[in-house]
Amino acid sequence: MMMRVRGSGLALAAVLLATTASGALAQSAAPGQTTYQQPPSPIADILDAKPTPSSMLSPDRKTLVLMDRSNLPSIQALAEPMLRLAGSRINPRNNGPAESRVSWLTGLTLQAVDGGQPRVVALPAGARFTEARFSPDAKHLAFVMDRPTGLELWVVDVASARARKLTEPVVNMTGGAGYDWLPDSSGLLVEAVPAGRGAAPDVTAAPTGPNIEETAGRAAPVRTYQDLLSNPGDEALFDHYFTSQLTLVPLNGRARTIGAPAVYLDASLSPDGKYILHEIAKRPYSYAVPAGLFPTEIVVTDMAGRVVRTVADLPLRDDVPTAFDAVAPGPRSVGWRADAPATLTWVEALDGGDIRREAEFRDRVFMQAAPFTAEPVKLIDLKERYAGIVWGKDDLAVVNSRWFNTRHESRFVVDPSKPGEGRLLLERNYQARYDNPGQPVTQPNAAGRSVIRFTPDGKILMQGAGATPQGEFPFLAAMDSATGRSERLWTSAQTDYEYVVGFLDADGKRVVTQRETRLDPPNLQIRDLTTGQTTALTNFPDPAPQLAGATRQLVTYERADGVKLSGTLYLPAGYDKDRDGPLPMLMWAYPAEFTDAAVAGQTVDVQNRFVRPGGSSHLFLLTQGYAIFDNPSMPIIGKDGAEPNDTYVEQLVADAKAAVDAVVGMGVADRDRIAVGGHSYGAFMTANLLVHSDLFRTGIARSGAYNRTLTPFGFQSEQRNYWEATEVYTEMSPFTYADRMNEPILLIHGEADDNSGTFPVQSERFYAALKGLGATARYVTLPLEAHGYRARESVGHTLWEMTRWLDQYVKNAPPKPAAN
Repeated sequence: MMMRVRGSGLALAAVLLATTASGALAQSAAPGQTTYQQPPSPIADILDAKPTPSSMLSPDRKTLVLMDRSNLPSIQALAEPMLRLAGSRINPRNNGPAESRVSWLTGLTLQAVDGGQPRVVALPAGARFTEARFSPDAKHLAFVMDRPTGLELWVVDVASARARKLTEPVVNMTGGAGYDWLPDSSGLLVEAVPAGRGAAPDVTAAPTGPNIEETAGRAAPVRTYQDLLSNPGDEALFDHYFTSQLTLVPLNGRARTIGAPAVYLDASLSPDGKYILHEIAKRPYSYAVPAGLFPTEIVVTDMAGRVVRTVADLPLRDDVPTAFDAVAPGPRSVGWRADAPATLTWVEALDGGDIRREAEFRDRVFMQAAPFTAEPVKLIDLKERYAGIVWGKDDLAVVNSRWFNTRHESRFVVDPSKPGEGRLLLERNYQARYDNPGQPVTQPNAAGRSVIRFTPDGKILMQGAGATPQGEFPFLAAMDSATGRSERLWTSAQTDYEYVVGFLDADGKRVVTQRETRLDPPNLQIRDLTTGQTTALTNFPDPAPQLAGATRQLVTYERADGVKLSGTLYLPAGYDKDRDGPLPMLMWAYPAEFTDAAVAGQTVDVQNRFVRPGGSSHLFLLTQGYAIFDNPSMPIIGKDGAEPNDTYVEQLVADAKAAVDAVVGMGVADRDRIAVGGHSYGAFMTANLLVHSDLFRTGIARSGAYNRTLTPFGFQSEQRNYWEATEVYTEMSPFTYADRMNEPILLIHGEADDNSGTFPVQSERFYAALKGLGATARYVTLPLEAHGYRARESVGHTLWEMTRWLDQYVKNAPPKPAAN
């Protein structure tokens, strides 16, 4: 049985160091001394503060829902049983996602947008729920309630603010949200646990033979996936928990089943409510790829469960090339056209899915309308990979395509009533921020499907981030679909970060926005775009007032080769450079790959943003007297067709040196007291900087990967496999140079890391190498934690570890020995 491996106290004791009476870090710890530690004040108080509610507008924009959020869960909550099956993590108690993968809501309040008293929805004591969604007509709000024996579907009548249970605890959320509203709002389509399913199969019996896999000479490269099936017992558990019975549950009346139970990867209703698109996983299952690549049958049925169209019968897709633009042959991205009653859309590769094959066009987009008897029609051929459609009206939709190697995107206007051709609307480098025209604004239609909102004169309404060197200033614009030219209709004020959440009138003049400033937390308001008048809807307070006095500024500088770089400098409250001098500093970063140096050098100020840390954020170190240089640019640039990673180490060290020189030159940091840190690929960066430079006193590396031979078919933005780029994989692996580690390093890793490529063994073996070579290292594993840390105990302990480590090796470190 593939249950989660739980960290024991002994295992944790083996890697956590005890605190001596003097407060220094000792070199070993007895098992009984291993307990979770609390971070210093005021970090613990901030962690335990009540979270700001989340909010949602109804489709008719008349009702605002405020949803209370649970705080960080306890380690006991994370200790609930968990199964890792075919790329998913589930809770066998309730047939839902594992505790580490769901953020529970705990309360609901309804508030009329145009005024009136808030109405609290009465729920059972201790309620916790998820997946709150309005019906298309906005008269009801559904959500999934956690109960001791499973998940129930509940609905709230918006007019009365009363909630009621709609089903017993039978909702199956192992494969998704578990339910969807019928387009006419009369009920819901529910993925339910089949009646009489019985107990889970017993997979504890002794095996009857070995588990065998065989290639038979067939190439099947795959990237590094987590949580895969590994034996027949896993297959039996996958069938048991992932099999659902589609059930039509009316708001009033008796539920009825549709078709037979199956392992549903997806099930979606047509906009007219007459058909269901099914994606069903079939055997033989694979131990090499997750469920989304299993053999899959894609069919359309009527509401009685009768098959009316077989779209595809896809084989196992474990042999797709690992390049980012490679895809599997056959139909993919199968779905419904949002603005038509029942029209299927899908994409098929014209190059066999292999980017190495020469082809004028890469993808073809198809449509086929009910009753699905006519031949599919071509909507458009694309010279790049399909990247989505935004549907608008009978004669207008926008199709996107992208090509990873060049970071190039194209957008086309198509006329679905005259399919076959498209007109180029715009093309650009999709990593560029300054020239981003935004995306079409969408709104729900009568069936609850998202379609383009048009201006009164028929132009495409666009919404964008509005990045400039001075900051991000969200905007609304009207784009002419014939020319691609845009005209700004509204832009956030220079001191604010404000964006449109929804429109309150047909002309688009009254809108609901969310606004924040450097000092004001995000809150919702009504804005009249004509007069500028605003009316507050919420008044959420500062969740961490202890950090209100901290300052921040954008710092711009250049790499030695002229590439423009930037980072955000945070300084503790009350700091005065003339009085206090240089501070101990933590640089926290994450590298990114580019093909254009000018795009890599685009900087955006953050003075108009409200920033408060949460979770295990490094920004909490501001409360302990540290300066933080946050997200200093670490671009890795491939020029003239070269792969960025061919010069990864050289560019990374140059990036870091430029950052150190910048903050030291400002007088806010002491060159002798700077640490570097990062999470995931940032941890990989941290280890590389410590072994390839002497710029930093220490490093903090959380949930990273350090040996690229363990991810041989690509990682991050690297498309080549190990055998195609052996030298690159070797040079980029800090494990290769563990003997050069001459600064202390703190390694932290979740024992149940679920991220592709960052298996806990990465930190385990890197620590073993460092230990064997005599380096100064501390290795902390967090029981039950995934790639990001969720439990209150884990988060608090991580921040305690980081603070203690930096205090010893940065703030209170003796002067660095003089270089020979």
